Amino acid sequence: MEQRISLITLGVRDVPQAKAFYEALGWSGESADGEVVFFQTGCMVFALWGRGQLTADSAVTDSGGWGGVTLAHNVASPTEVDRVLAQAEAAGATIGRPGAENVWGGYSGVFIDPDGHPWEVAHNPGWRLAEDGSVHLH
Repeated sequence: MEQRISLITLGVRDVPQAKAFYEALGWSGESADGEVVFFQTGCMVFALWGRGQLTADSAVTDSGGWGGVTLAHNVASPTEVDRVLAQAEAAGATIGRPGAENVWGGYSGVFIDPDGHPWEVAHNPGWRLAEDGSVHLH
């Protein structure tokens, strides 16, 4: 197996509502059937699908709580972290942790989307952020 991720799918309560939230962040999604929405995110795809359908398709039991996964969006500066957090809050997110300097030497904050999925927005001065938005460890 190659070391890469092709697709991340979030289980959501209401697909149209979740689509509207991500579109309010400036993302552009498409849906062929109205049941699943796909967003092209650089070299991978991000999807929204009904939580029950995703649970069945993934062969897991849904405990209804946080699934132990946090998504992240890296940006070029601490100012950009604060701007993205404000945009997410205006779109309907809850701010879990406002932007602040942290122990690893960067600056980050967390917003929680309307379905409870946490997103860290981070500026990591030790990683290289390319013009295409890709993050490089070295």
